[in-house]
Amino acid sequence: MVRDRFEDAPAGRAKALPFEFVLDALGPVEPVTKPMFGCTAVYVGEKIVMILRDKGDADSGVWIATTAEHHDALRPVLPSMRSVGVLGEGVTGWQNLPDDSDDFEEAALRACALVRARDPRIGKVPKKKKPAAPKVTAATAAKKTAAKKPTVKNTTAKKTSVRSATKPARGR
Repeated sequence: MVRDRFEDAPAGRAKALPFEFVLDALGPVEPVTKPMFGCTAVYVGEKIVMILRDKGDADSGVWIATTAEHHDALRPVLPSMRSVGVLGEGVTGWQNLPDDSDDFEEAALRACALVRARDPRIGKVPKKKKPAAPKVTAATAAKKTAAKKPTVKNTTAKKTSVRSATKPARGR
């Protein structure tokens, strides 16, 4: 069963997942989906394995999370695989199985079989996000500034000498 991190969203806000057959094929490894940049990221365990993108352009399809070192080994299994254009020129780690290719569904299902087999060529563990720095409001900044001001000693207070405090006054 596919778990969607946002499955409890209010009615009308949930979008249809693109290429649901991919999630059905990944069912045995319990994929989790998360929205990402207007697409659907697919995770298996801690690894992101795919992104499902249906924007009606050249980069629509199933994006495979891999690295350049694995491209040559994956190409015989996924011949329509190519770099993702929106990620910049040249070879990218993410590879696309374009939805307009003749073998799109077959290639996507072969990629799913590799994920189910825990093939090390597919999947990336995302880098941990650094915690966001706390936001500083004007009130918080004013408090911090006030706390840093040096304290001024009261020099006008009457000093009591040790002698007068310990010995009785003369003439009494």
